[in-house]
Amino acid sequence: MRIALATSSYLPRLGGVEEHVHHVSASLRERGHDVVVWTVDQGDEPAPLDGTVRALPCPLPNRSFGGIARWLAAFPRAASAWRHAVTSDAPDVIVVQCFGANGPWAATTARRHGIPLVYANHGETFMDAHDAFGTSALLRRALGRTLRQARAVTSCSAYAAADLARFGAHRPARVVGNGIRLDLEPQPLTTGLPERYVAGVGRLVENKGFQALLTAFARLAGESAGIDLVIAGDGPERRRLEELAEDLGISERVVFTGALQRGQVRRVLDGALSLVVPSHVEAFGIVILEGWRSGAAVLATDRGGPPEFVRDEVDGLLFDPLDIDALAALLARIASDEALRGRLGESGRRAVARYSWARVAELYEGVLEDAVQDVAAKGRS
Repeated sequence: MRIALATSSYLPRLGGVEEHVHHVSASLRERGHDVVVWTVDQGDEPAPLDGTVRALPCPLPNRSFGGIARWLAAFPRAASAWRHAVTSDAPDVIVVQCFGANGPWAATTARRHGIPLVYANHGETFMDAHDAFGTSALLRRALGRTLRQARAVTSCSAYAAADLARFGAHRPARVVGNGIRLDLEPQPLTTGLPERYVAGVGRLVENKGFQALLTAFARLAGESAGIDLVIAGDGPERRRLEELAEDLGISERVVFTGALQRGQVRRVLDGALSLVVPSHVEAFGIVILEGWRSGAAVLATDRGGPPEFVRDEVDGLLFDPLDIDALAALLARIASDEALRGRLGESGRRAVARYSWARVAELYEGVLEDAVQDVAAKGRS
């Protein structure tokens, strides 16, 4: 098949969707498919891969006079770029990977050229940091039209799929989760790490729940003597979290690493006693796979996608991220019980083998083949 992955963002920008598209495209090519990535033009140069990557303008109007005027001015160039892309790449199927500005343009292109459309949901309808779907009626309507048009819908979790119901009727969503590079090598950090520590990893935004993690860690007092906390990542909440650590009197026991590459995240997790994922909600929770790969004992939120694949007391411990006392008790338990850490870590290492990118690409392949064959069969009838 000739496959176009129309993504909301792509490398070198960092994020789960960017890495997902990169690895899926590579794995689909390994399976013999021609793959092109169409990403939203954000003013930087997208990372190359063994196929074609096109940065396409995706202007959208808003209700202001100026916004409509800017959209009208940008429209001819954008329409020309999308026509050139679809004519040059001639995809058999177009896949919207995470619905943003890319979504309306990809859906319109597919409809006008008679190409089957597949929508791959990543939980963006409720995970977007700027609440795009809460603030933009245009995006909500566009997603509803895309869902009705799509020959197939996938979602990173059943939880994320359920949220699509509020945008209208659509074909049943098939769950295609995330993957991980099992052979990723650890990379050194520029900052040192404590001898014994638990870790939290992710973008420092309110939804990730690091305030709760800091508060729970502070309540351990003497129970966590000799154990520090490493928070790996960066974001707009960093300064507030650093101030909270100072207010709680634990700043000397907390290391903020700043932004890290994936290999550096592996280095952090390889040395951690435990990975704690205190998010208010997760569409999937790819960081859990990273913890499993490193053999760290995983403590994960019970909100969203994680309970669909983390088995409580088997390969992780699930908790309510709003219950600070419960999280503090789990931290004390994991810090003091070496046998528990070992059991959870080994179970996690076995579980993560199910989440290779090759397996994710295989699942996509089945979905895309069904979509293409469905259109071909209707054309013959």
